[in-house]
Amino acid sequence: MDDFERLRGRLFGIAYRMTGTATDAEEILQDAWLRWQDADRTSVRDPDAYLAKTVTNLSIKQLTSARARRELYVGEWLPEPVLTGRFDALEVVAERDSVSFALLLLLERLTPAERAAYVLHEAFGYSHREVAELIGTTDANARQLLSRARKRVATERRHPVDRARWRELVDRFLAAAQSGEIEQLERLLAEDVVSTADGGGKVIAARNPVVGRTMVARYLIGTLQKFGAGFVLRFAEANGEPALVAEGPDGLMAVCFLEAGPHGVTDLRFVLNPDKLAFAAAQVSHIGGLSDLSW
Repeated sequence: MDDFERLRGRLFGIAYRMTGTATDAEEILQDAWLRWQDADRTSVRDPDAYLAKTVTNLSIKQLTSARARRELYVGEWLPEPVLTGRFDALEVVAERDSVSFALLLLLERLTPAERAAYVLHEAFGYSHREVAELIGTTDANARQLLSRARKRVATERRHPVDRARWRELVDRFLAAAQSGEIEQLERLLAEDVVSTADGGGKVIAARNPVVGRTMVARYLIGTLQKFGAGFVLRFAEANGEPALVAEGPDGLMAVCFLEAGPHGVTDLRFVLNPDKLAFAAAQVSHIGGLSDLSW
């Protein structure tokens, strides 16, 4: 097997964690593959390091330009979800937490170099020396980049809820939302709950976060009453964690991540932009339909 194909899963995992978008990750891999084809293989002593460095540098470049584009993005920007579980594109079996949706959002606050150091060391186990070589810096600077990244992530990172408890809470949450009982739904929401939707100007979605249990409860119930007849909700695994997917007549309509704490649901994140669902929709098509995602 060609070295590039052997490493494809790892290379995609690096690019996706770096950029937060599957489409960008695929483009980076295509560019890296072309460079690999043009490389003098006889001079490449370590294909693994060569390809990881190529993808890392392309990711840093892509992330730098993407941040400028996001200033013009319509509404809230969220990462692109990737379905996991029976999919191995992200190598999530050993490091599920490193690809969680919440972590990808936290990584957006890092500089491209800090993000590269964090992803390479925390998600893929590269040493400080290897990280320094991959991003083209000194060992000391690589350690500083990683230290700053860890501090920024640690201040806000939350531990994932037990899956059985999450499922029980979400079942109650959905029942309350579908019943239209605002007070019943409010009891399942944290006081400072935040609902964020990414429609990208392509579909109807709140362009600003909705904050507070009363506002979020009314927003969710109103949305379900207006659009609820047009889709079916299913449980699935995305980004290594439990999630909800919405299926409409034309296929995948949304992926929703819910975070919960001791006082109820704390965050709801809805990815609705069709462009950001294209990769997940292709995954669904590959396995023959959304019905096979339920767990």
